[in-house]
Amino acid sequence: MFEAPKAWSSRSMKAAQIEGVRGRIAVAEVRVPELEPDDALVRVVASGICRSDWHLWNGDWEWVGMKLQPGAVLGHEIGGVVEAVGSNVKSVRPGQRVTVPFNLACGHCHHCSRGEQNICDNAAVPHLIPGSGGWAQYMRAPNANLNCVLLPEGVDELTAAALGCRYMTAWRAIQSRGALRGGESVAVFGCGGVGQAAIEIAASLGGRVIAVDVDDAKLAKAKEIGAHAVVNAKGLSSEQAGGAVRRNTERDAGVDLAVDALGSVATVHGALHSLRKGGRLSQVGLTSQEEKGVVAVPMDMIVLKELEIRGSLGNPQSEYDDLLSLVASRKLNPTSLVSRTVSLGDVESVLHDMDSFKTSGYVVITDFD
Repeated sequence: MFEAPKAWSSRSMKAAQIEGVRGRIAVAEVRVPELEPDDALVRVVASGICRSDWHLWNGDWEWVGMKLQPGAVLGHEIGGVVEAVGSNVKSVRPGQRVTVPFNLACGHCHHCSRGEQNICDNAAVPHLIPGSGGWAQYMRAPNANLNCVLLPEGVDELTAAALGCRYMTAWRAIQSRGALRGGESVAVFGCGGVGQAAIEIAASLGGRVIAVDVDDAKLAKAKEIGAHAVVNAKGLSSEQAGGAVRRNTERDAGVDLAVDALGSVATVHGALHSLRKGGRLSQVGLTSQEEKGVVAVPMDMIVLKELEIRGSLGNPQSEYDDLLSLVASRKLNPTSLVSRTVSLGDVESVLHDMDSFKTSGYVVITDFD
């Protein structure tokens, strides 16, 4: 893990601090982090409120070592401007616009050397590093030579925050781990933030997309952004949901690629039942309290149909250039999924809305005063 900074500057900043699991979130005056030689200080211009943050606020993922600490500052979908850099930082300079991936990588382990920074052996996430959460006026980017990604012309800070976790996660799930080829069929289970991004990306890459959700409004949005067909799975068993997807494919054979963008027994099983023989599941969604990381799978079906399950986590720093290029050229438009911009003081109410899936698209903090 990265070391905490040895000292804090005398300046203060505003940050949204969490009292604990399901606790109050209050805007407080805290110290601006002082930099170590490898760090950059980023002035946050836009910061997303992600369902991953909601999971952490609910105490999820303690079973994989991500325990929420009182006073934590979350936020990992960041667009900002470099304010200052440590003495060892050469790749960015003050005044440059950047994003900071949520998978903060070391740059020297086996996986980093292979360009797989998203599964770095020494990876850390922002809320576990003091001063690195994005729900604040400033955040510290450790190992900035790797973890500060420059934004090209045509990609502003709001777009970078929209790219943040959900969009770039969907990019890897579809393009890299999913290995989508033009003309293939894709089922996206869960049409929240990651799901909507997956739909737009898959459609832009030539996929025929079938969107699955239990909310008609989200399914209508899915049609707007590229889904060819939709399935409302409300009241359906996993097998029935999968069957409904297959009926929207040629000869009812099933889809080439399924994406579970939620992470539940129902969506994992529904996605598997939607696949054709030889199909592949790109598993993005992490589970909640009900599953605690464990989902039984229909193993005989996986063997008999030669199905593949591919985990997909975030996006490595080495794969940002292609994604940013497509965004800069307007072939992909993450900001079209931004439904609302809010202030730091609105964070708690947004998380409560997520309790009942009331949010649609991406909610992004742009007011930090």
